Amino acid sequence: MSVAHDPHYGPWTIEEVLALGEDRGQRRELVGEALLLSPAPGTKHQRASSRLRHLLDAAAEAAGAPVEVLTAVNVVLPDGLFIPDIAVVDAAAAAEDPVTFDAEAVLLVVEIVSPSSSGRRTDRLLKPPYYAEAGIEHLWRLELEPRPALIVSELENGRYAERGVAEAGRKTLVEKPFPVELDPGALVRQGR
Repeated sequence: MSVAHDPHYGPWTIEEVLALGEDRGQRRELVGEALLLSPAPGTKHQRASSRLRHLLDAAAEAAGAPVEVLTAVNVVLPDGLFIPDIAVVDAAAAAEDPVTFDAEAVLLVVEIVSPSSSGRRTDRLLKPPYYAEAGIEHLWRLELEPRPALIVSELENGRYAERGVAEAGRKTLVEKPFPVELDPGALVRQGR
């Protein structure tokens, strides 16, 4: 079933994007006043997202961190609205059951790099400066191709500084925002 929308002309606002409602088939993000549409992610991406979310959730619980690990939530930035693949948010903010999270409530965002060239540019180049401007302390980028690798970055002087790379086939301990051990290859491996 399709739903007709009134045509939209001109710049978008966060309120207008949110008023479009939920759409499991695509993500609607706002960069400045421009609407950015992305198709639903593929199987490898979804597998990695689900497994990494579960690892982060278990690690946060083991550390007693007052956070909640969520997938595909609306994060309001000073100049946009992004939907990171995974966000670790303050538990008190999540308890309010919001539709959006202000960047101040977000401790970590994880972007899983889409295989398309536009997706790679968006996840590698476009989003990090917006997250940094918003003051989100930790950014992880999970590369799926050519081999899975997790690039761990931390905010330093208004920009993200790479703190380490976890490579496929090797368990790596990432200390912040709480300790979690992972192998990027295991996140995408088919089967259990």
